[in-house]
Amino acid sequence: MQQSHISSATVAAPLSIALFQPDIPQNTGTILRMAACLGIHAHIIEPAGFPVSDRAFRRAGMDYLDSVVIERHVSWEKFDLWRREKNRRLVLATTQSAQAHMDCIFRPGDILLFGRETNGVPQEVHDSADLRVRIPMQGAMRSLNLAVSAAILAGEALRQLNAFPIETR
Repeated sequence: MQQSHISSATVAAPLSIALFQPDIPQNTGTILRMAACLGIHAHIIEPAGFPVSDRAFRRAGMDYLDSVVIERHVSWEKFDLWRREKNRRLVLATTQSAQAHMDCIFRPGDILLFGRETNGVPQEVHDSADLRVRIPMQGAMRSLNLAVSAAILAGEALRQLNAFPIETR
């Protein structure tokens, strides 16, 4: 595991977002920006469909990248081992779940997992999740943009946990 961009905050994050082999650097950059703003840690499970570097994220993440904790995991197996050792619950966002995200009870330390933009996660990853949730949508729609989905789930989890950051401006 490789860690970069250590936030100046020493407080543990209320939850984390993990991206399984992301395909689109702009979505990843947007999610990293959101994570910085909301005090959420981010995990990137490689291999990604693009070079995992600051340059790949800069356009969407802008200068926010200096304020986010990003942990890189070289494989699904390494990530899954890490999160099990830390006793962290894995909540998978998937269109294949019957449980709506707002009917889920989020817990401190949850990891919200999002699959590849092109094809989600393999069955092995799906089976490893402790909880699977979906975002309700109109019947004819296939899926939301990955960054939008991450924002919806993170917002609901932070709301339930009463863990939105305290504004200090």
